[in-house]
Amino acid sequence: MSHSDPSHAGRIKVGHAELAYEVSGSGPAVVLVHAGIADRRMWDPQVTALATHYRVVRYDLRGFGESTGGTDDYAHHEDLAHLIAELDLGPVGLVGCSFGGRVAIDMALAYPALIERLALINPALGGYPWPAELDASEEAIEAAVEAGNLDAAAEVDLRVWVDGPSRQPDEVDADVRERARVMARQVYDAGEPAGSMVALAPPAIERLGELRAPTLVISGELDQPLMRDIATLIGERVAGSRVVSLPGVAHLASMEAPDAVNDLLLDFFNEQDTEHEYRGAARDHD
Repeated sequence: MSHSDPSHAGRIKVGHAELAYEVSGSGPAVVLVHAGIADRRMWDPQVTALATHYRVVRYDLRGFGESTGGTDDYAHHEDLAHLIAELDLGPVGLVGCSFGGRVAIDMALAYPALIERLALINPALGGYPWPAELDASEEAIEAAVEAGNLDAAAEVDLRVWVDGPSRQPDEVDADVRERARVMARQVYDAGEPAGSMVALAPPAIERLGELRAPTLVISGELDQPLMRDIATLIGERVAGSRVVSLPGVAHLASMEAPDAVNDLLLDFFNEQDTEHEYRGAARDHD
């Protein structure tokens, strides 16, 4: 793998879709996978910090941001594997937030040899049951979309995920909330890809014990109980994982507390060089 590629943006074809991506910096590769209410722009603060040490790749998931949806059935982790191969990146450090965390976990299960280290920020988890207390918000979003009021649909997302269960909108940093609103609104403009999303089988919730990459979980203390519970579960089932709870932030912790998250990520990925030989030996005896 070349560590000298210059920063650039581009698109790659995956099936009938095209994925838009950006590469920044040079060094070992770190790939960023965005949340389901956002796109690759959510990582602006992380790219600035990480690209001084790493070759940072961020992309828009199929059907998000500047990526197209295509008409074929798809799996997001397969798209990611294709991106890593196309850009000759692997093995990589992988960072996923929210739905992007679910994609990152699926990727680490399906292609363990491609993942050096796994960092998860308030991750979702394949197969984890959706709690009844969030049904009302889902129904409100569906009603708003059916009525053509996409602004209202995006606002429900902001109330649930950006504000969280314990804050009012005016208690959240206005700039963070506006940046999130722009991205969330664009998700509804794009609509769902025409093809069906194929889930990893068996689902990740049944396979967490298979994860072997060193794993960091960052959990926002003001996030939904669902996400806090997932973070705890990963910490219990993934050997050697570490869960860090960040005070004063909800679901999009990397946008609300970029300095704290950047420090955690840099410390985590900086460990890879000193631990590489030891980890390799340890894996031989698993």
